[in-house]
Amino acid sequence: MSERIGKFISIEGGEGAGKSTALNAIQRFLESRGAVVVCTREPGGTVIGEKIRGLLLDPNNKIVSNAELLLMFASRAQLVAELIKPEIAKGHMVISDRFTDASFAYQGGGRGIDDADIAELEHRFVAIKPDLTLLLDLGVSQGLARAKSRGQAFDRIELEKIEFFQRVRETYLKRAANEPERIKLIDASKSVEQVVQQVEYQLAQWLQA
Repeated sequence: MSERIGKFISIEGGEGAGKSTALNAIQRFLESRGAVVVCTREPGGTVIGEKIRGLLLDPNNKIVSNAELLLMFASRAQLVAELIKPEIAKGHMVISDRFTDASFAYQGGGRGIDDADIAELEHRFVAIKPDLTLLLDLGVSQGLARAKSRGQAFDRIELEKIEFFQRVRETYLKRAANEPERIKLIDASKSVEQVVQQVEYQLAQWLQA
């Protein structure tokens, strides 16, 4: 990669999909080709964003759906201004564990907030889309079982009912069908090695385009 053209990659998927594994694979793949890679996450990624993350994920907090959406976008707006845009301007590759697609899936599909309201916030306060999104897809029950096997207490969102996560998955798949050039499906039900192979294949295809 001789040209230092900054790009933005996001990783999406439900609970237990293996986003951390995919992020590490992307980082290794790009760095092996000479890219400077900056990794981040949502909600979070900045000092303010991490404080918002704590509010959002604390199971003791009762947050109404619209407030949840606005907090997500507050964290996102800070992340874009403080990290994503400056790093892209330097010619770096930014990889984010979730981005705005997650709001359409979780607050839209999961909570039932109208897509138009989410799109308005995206247009006004984010105004950037990933150049490539890898969507790690697997069945809801399998994903929740994986998440549970980690042995960590579930956060506020992970404690939702299975129907919530089914709506989230359906929304993700619908977005992938509507934006096939940007959103690439990864079969996350496969082994770690097979998932990494899929990720590397999609990255190679994208870099050659």
